[in-house]
Amino acid sequence: MKRIFLFLATNIAILVVLSVALRLLGIDSILDQQGVDLDLRALLIFSAVLGMGGSFISLAMSKWSAKRMTGARVIEQPANETEAWLINLVAAQARAAGIRTPEVAVYDSPDVNAFATGMNRNSALVAVSTGLLRNMQRDEVEAVLGHEISHVANGDMVTLGLIQGVVNTFVIFLSRVIGHVIDRVVFKTERGHGPAFFITAIVAQVLLGILASAIVMWFSRWREFRADAGGAKLAGRGKMIAALRRLQIAAGQAELPDQLAAFGISGRMAHGLKRLFLSHPPLDERIAALEALRG
Repeated sequence: MKRIFLFLATNIAILVVLSVALRLLGIDSILDQQGVDLDLRALLIFSAVLGMGGSFISLAMSKWSAKRMTGARVIEQPANETEAWLINLVAAQARAAGIRTPEVAVYDSPDVNAFATGMNRNSALVAVSTGLLRNMQRDEVEAVLGHEISHVANGDMVTLGLIQGVVNTFVIFLSRVIGHVIDRVVFKTERGHGPAFFITAIVAQVLLGILASAIVMWFSRWREFRADAGGAKLAGRGKMIAALRRLQIAAGQAELPDQLAAFGISGRMAHGLKRLFLSHPPLDERIAALEALRG
C-alpha cells in the first residue's frame, strides 16, 4: 500500500511542481503576450491523467497479461518433485526477503529466462521457463529466483511504473505545448488547431518519447545490478555469478515479449547508442559488479 500511495502522491506532486515552476518562470504571461491562448493547468491535468493513468493500468494488469502472453501455468498443486522444490524455495526466499510468497509459475519455452511482475510486492508472480529448468543446475536456478524475489522485495515493478508514468506525463505535456506554440506563433492559427499543431505534436512526442525511453531504461539497468546483489545475498554470490555465466552461454536465447523484457533475468545485446535503450546491463558487467562485492 505504501508504494501505491507513492504512485498517487507522485502524480499529484508532478502537477504541483510543474504548476509552481510555470508560475515562477512566468510562462503563462509570456504565452499571453505572444497571443498563445493555452491553458497550461488544464493541459497538466490531462497529461498526468493520461500519462500516469496508462502506466497505472498497465501495472494493475501486469500479472494477468504476463500469464497470458507467456502461457504461464501457476503451480497450485506440485505435479512433480521439481515443482515442489520450486514452491518451497520461493517460499523460503520470500520469508528471508520479508515479503509474502509470490505465485510461482512455469511457462513452456526453450528460452533460458525467468521474470517477476505484479502491482504489489505482497501479491506478485514469479515465473521460470522450462528452458531454464532444463539448462541450469539447481544452484543456478536458486540464484535466478533470488534475483527475481529481490525485484519483488525492492518494489521494482511499481517504481518502474512510477518512472514511466512521470516521463509519459512530461512527454505528453511538452509535445502539446510545442505543437500549440508552433501552430500559433509560426503558422498564425487564431482559432482551434491547424495541421501544424498535430504534425508538430506528433513529431515532438516521438522525439521526446525516445529520450524518455533512455531514462526509463537507465533505471531498469540500475535495478538489475541491485537485484543481482539481492540474489547473491539470498542464494550466495558464487551461485549468482554461476547463473549469470550460464546465461552468457545461452545468450540470444532469452527472449521475452517486449512488454515483459524489462522484468526478465536477461536481456538483449547491443552496442553503441543502442546501449542507451537496453533494459539489462551486459552480463559481463553484472558479473564484474558481483565479483567486486565484498563478503
